[in-house]
Amino acid sequence: MARTKGSKNTVHSKKAAVDYAAIVEEKAAAKKQIESEIEGLSENIGTLKEQLKRKKAELKTASKELAKAETKKAAEEAKAAEEAKKAAAEDVLKRLLASGVTAEEIIAKLQ
Repeated sequence: MARTKGSKNTVHSKKAAVDYAAIVEEKAAAKKQIESEIEGLSENIGTLKEQLKRKKAELKTASKELAKAETKKAAEEAKAAEEAKKAAAEDVLKRLLASGVTAEEIIAKLQ
């Protein structure tokens, strides 16, 4: 016959009585606390979503205004460059006429 392993002289202690009602009450309180935290976070998420929506709308209008301003700036710069080019051409024309070159010779040089 096989020998059993381990000591046969172990002390068997009785397990303490577990108060399941207290454990259930504790877990229910923890659940309520977590639910209230979730509700608070959900409200915060809702307000943050509204803020994000408003900020995106503001960004969109600001981007449109910026694009309009950049377009106007580019048009103004092009107009100023054209006027400067025209003034320079008129200045060259005046100098050529003052130096005795005829209008026909100037037209021939331009073509």
